Amino acid sequence: MSTATTPPRQFNFAQFLIETNAARVNRTAYIDDEGVLSYGDLADGIRRVAAGLQALGIRREERVLLLMHDCIDWPVAFLGALYAGIVPVAVNTLLTAKDYAYMLGHCRARACLVSGALLPVLTEAMRQSRHEVRHVLVSRPTGELPDNSLDLRAFLASQTPAEHPAATLADEAAFWLYSSGSTGTPKGTVHTHANPWWTAKLYAEPVLGMTESDTVFSAAKLFFAYGLGNALSFPLSVGAAVVLLPGRPTPEACFQQMVQHQPTIFCGAPTGYAAMLASPDLPAREQVALRLCSSAGEALPSDIGERFTAHFGSEIIDGIGSTEMLHIFLSNRPGDVRYGTTGKPVDGYEVELRDEEGNPVPVGEIGDLYIKGPSSALMYWQDRERSRATFQGEWTKSGDKYSCDADGYYTYAGRSDDMLKVSGQYVSPFEVEATLVQHEAVLEAAVIGITDQNGLTRTKAFVVLRQNLTVTPVHLDDELKAFVKSRLAPHKYPRQIAFVDDLPKTATGKIQRFRLRAQEAGDEA
Repeated sequence: MSTATTPPRQFNFAQFLIETNAARVNRTAYIDDEGVLSYGDLADGIRRVAAGLQALGIRREERVLLLMHDCIDWPVAFLGALYAGIVPVAVNTLLTAKDYAYMLGHCRARACLVSGALLPVLTEAMRQSRHEVRHVLVSRPTGELPDNSLDLRAFLASQTPAEHPAATLADEAAFWLYSSGSTGTPKGTVHTHANPWWTAKLYAEPVLGMTESDTVFSAAKLFFAYGLGNALSFPLSVGAAVVLLPGRPTPEACFQQMVQHQPTIFCGAPTGYAAMLASPDLPAREQVALRLCSSAGEALPSDIGERFTAHFGSEIIDGIGSTEMLHIFLSNRPGDVRYGTTGKPVDGYEVELRDEEGNPVPVGEIGDLYIKGPSSALMYWQDRERSRATFQGEWTKSGDKYSCDADGYYTYAGRSDDMLKVSGQYVSPFEVEATLVQHEAVLEAAVIGITDQNGLTRTKAFVVLRQNLTVTPVHLDDELKAFVKSRLAPHKYPRQIAFVDDLPKTATGKIQRFRLRAQEAGDEA
């Protein structure tokens, strides 16, 4: 499988990180907008959170909701729960009270750890839900706290650090992540204590080459599987430093972190890279210290990767991971980047492309992507039907379509739910989108299928234009259609183009094409 050894049967991931960094107590673990957290203080905070949660009567294997902006309290809270054998459920910070009400009921959280700025929406969610929350611990309170709430830091200061971790097993449920919702209802994905260990051993060290001398900055947030690896599992496994950004990762905010803190590794998503390149505030190469960048969430268009490397001199290692596999299993490598592809399987993982009958597809043809590897989730909580459909023995069905060329490089074709059949042939929305963004006027694009008056499927593109254009959208319609026709097979060009101000996305940057389809269906009705 890999040169990585296997974690022992009894294994607690938080304890593993504490032991790994026992000689680094004075080195910086985290930097946020308030200050610096050393590895020694991180270990102390982890043990205090464990003791505090136990003092509140929360038992091993019970869940706690973690609704916090990226700051030094986040890894302390997350790993503190793991240390106690309590299961943190990390959730998206940009959802509605209705979403949180569903999650509270679904995971049956016994406590919540929440940022002060998010306390009002959590309070409303609790009002709407039949929840089991008994305690709310507030990070960075912004005002007077309700009766059932405690100031997290003040509470932890009163605790005696737990001496010993829970005797958890490597295959024991450790934490949950909810799927990001790019295809509809989010699912509670249950991961083990061993899974983040595997992703660090198989990807962070051999692919990113991450060491304790690196400083890592991830625009992808900690609640996202990609961000959790980038800003917690990976750097803490090697003793690196991490820069956290509590607010939105706008280009300007990212540039500020890059210039001020000089991260050597940056982790983002394609939409973020596109916005950075389009920004007038793009810093010069000599202002930053980037040695390597990574991209995931959606496939990286080749034009974006090539322009970014030309400007900064650092490669973007594009890869694909999933909430179900926890991190990246198919990736480009430093020095072997083929922009426009997702590279080759990460050592320790196997991938297969299968047709609708489950048979391998020939070289160059599109198939469903299946993955076999040690970081696969246990299940979707309370969802046996979808668990069986996704976790098929040793294999996990990703829901993505790919092709593989004769050299073994994989190219993304879109989500299975997004694939279109036009004139009897498969059309990848991503392929059309990646072509559209090569036009100098286009910032972003999303493509869906619509049904014409004859009941046939045709492509429609939603296009976000760059700012400060001198040309008007009405003059670009035919030009963009011709542009795609000149680069792709004729049946693939978009029959309709709608110019929009923005595209619906998840908080992790994935385009929600299902919302565009629903919008179109509503317009037709």
